[in-house]
Amino acid sequence: MRYLKRHRKLLYYNLLTGGKLSGYLYDLDQQAEELFFRLVKQMSEREGLTERLKAENPMEWVKRMNSIRSAAAETVNAELIFN
Repeated sequence: MRYLKRHRKLLYYNLLTGGKLSGYLYDLDQQAEELFFRLVKQMSEREGLTERLKAENPMEWVKRMNSIRSAAAETVNAELIFN
């Protein structure tokens, strides 16, 4: 909502005055969450992050998973939020 308010004022005010802002934000949030989890799953499979690695070397697993989650968040922001 802050992004819309600051950078896409016309869209923000049209949604707000049309009573559609909450619905728009809810739908966008759902899409972003689905894309994020799908990307994390795909990337972790591609990187070979397994439960075995998690059990054998949890610090390495966390480090790699945090990197994947960060990359997924950047993609979601670029494709959905700030587009």
